[in-house]
Amino acid sequence: MNNGDKIFAMLSEILEQDFEIDADDITRTANLYEDLDLDSIDAVDLVVKLREQTGKKIEPNDFKQVRTVQDVIDAVEKLMTADA
Repeated sequence: MNNGDKIFAMLSEILEQDFEIDADDITRTANLYEDLDLDSIDAVDLVVKLREQTGKKIEPNDFKQVRTVQDVIDAVEKLMTADA
């Protein structure tokens, strides 16, 4: 399992448990706002949850361009490798 797969699994768990999103709806191409019905407050909450899970300081501004689940995975993976 590579880092992208691990991040996807962690992100899926967060979306299912904290945002009550059906697991079948969570795909790498799913749009956070259109497909998963997240709003801007949910996005901030997601950043907080990701920070708790990764231990990395995630700036909300870093996530302004994030639109899909894969975008989140890429952004988190970039943060994880930046400090490696």
